[in-house]
Amino acid sequence: MQVSEIMTTQVTTVAPDSSAKSAGQVMAARGFAALPVVDGNHAVMGIVAEADVLRDRLAQDPRLHLRRDAGDGPIPPLLVRGVMTTAVRTVLATADVAELANLFLDEGLRSVPVLDDGRLVGIVSRRDVLRALGRPDDEIGRDVLRLVDSYTGRPGAWSVAVSEGVASLSRPVAVLPEPPAEDAAVAQRDAAVDVEAVRTLARTVPGVVAVRC
Repeated sequence: MQVSEIMTTQVTTVAPDSSAKSAGQVMAARGFAALPVVDGNHAVMGIVAEADVLRDRLAQDPRLHLRRDAGDGPIPPLLVRGVMTTAVRTVLATADVAELANLFLDEGLRSVPVLDDGRLVGIVSRRDVLRALGRPDDEIGRDVLRLVDSYTGRPGAWSVAVSEGVASLSRPVAVLPEPPAEDAAVAQRDAAVDVEAVRTLARTVPGVVAVRC
């Protein structure tokens, strides 16, 4: 399963010269944890997160503190370029979702921008991965069977059952007259190739967690 199959393509972005306050308003209103920062060519320059906007932005309430500071405090950065993180983790649209999941877990990320030829084409989050894993078993089974039938050119040659994301594929074994040894060896080799190809195809379907042939 590739990132392009599960990513969100309608991405809300901000420009580096946008207001940091307005970026915070967008995140609060739309439930985003972070927004990609892009230039005029849609190349990713950074990312601005909730924590970036919150940092050093709230003045202490003088009613709640004994110390009174008569001086004017520093003005925090007002533009996105002043608060954004420039070291951005990105993934390619062709990346393996399994590797992306490990990235989320190992680095504690919630979402990452998706690039194609250096330009932003989407964003993918933990929720997108969970949504793929949560697909109904019957829907997953139909997709697996469609791929297998298309590959083999023999609809109905394989049967598919999916339970909790585990795809079990099987095919009936015909009882035929004993073939010559050479033909039997060729048939056995071709059957092994078919099984491996079918197993590989099934693994590409979103929601499949394991395959049994």
